[in-house]
Amino acid sequence: MSDAAQPTAAEVRAAAEAVKTALDRHLAAVERRSGEDDPAVYEAFNELAAAAEAYDELLYDRYDEVTPFEIPGADDSLPPYAGPEEPNAVSVLIRRDYSVAEPQRLLAQAQRVEAVEYEGAGGAGEDTAGTVHGALGVLFGEFEPDEIASRHKEFGLEEGDSTLWVTAADEPAEPGEWLEAPFEQADPQRVVCRFDVSAVFDEDVSDDIDEEDDLEFDGEEDEDEDLEPIDAER
Repeated sequence: MSDAAQPTAAEVRAAAEAVKTALDRHLAAVERRSGEDDPAVYEAFNELAAAAEAYDELLYDRYDEVTPFEIPGADDSLPPYAGPEEPNAVSVLIRRDYSVAEPQRLLAQAQRVEAVEYEGAGGAGEDTAGTVHGALGVLFGEFEPDEIASRHKEFGLEEGDSTLWVTAADEPAEPGEWLEAPFEQADPQRVVCRFDVSAVFDEDVSDDIDEEDDLEFDGEEDEDEDLEPIDAER
């Protein structure tokens, strides 16, 4: 970062003062809380986390130093639970992101599935798998989402972030009730538990591994480092 882009010492000092103020407000909210899930405590908690994160970033940019604070992750960003104490039903909301890393592999796998289907039907059919969006429809129509997740590389896909929310409900939904907008009624205050997977959680680990590799190989190149094993075709 250039000197012009660096925060000033005054900006770092102001951020430190903001942390102190947020810390006082959080303590005051805790002392006055009306119950275990007091929204005032939750709000003060988020303000303190934001102030600490801002200070940490400015401190690093200006002085190349860090704080001992650990900024809460996504699980801590949920509001207090406000659902039923004894849920009669639960909904499981899942999102998994992929990038199409190898379009030709994706097309080939989808065309293989389509060829088997046409053979079983006794003749040729429409070439749905001839485009990327058509191939995605073929594969996700043929395989369960969990199988796609476990075999994503085989299908030319690369994993991105994923999340799973388990939300509580008073009663089971009526058949077909939410199919037109399945995620519209997701209420963070009814989330019983949440599980997130993201590459950002592995950044520190990968940085440590890179440093160890630099020490171990002492700058020597591995002649085979660009070679990858060929996946067995199924």
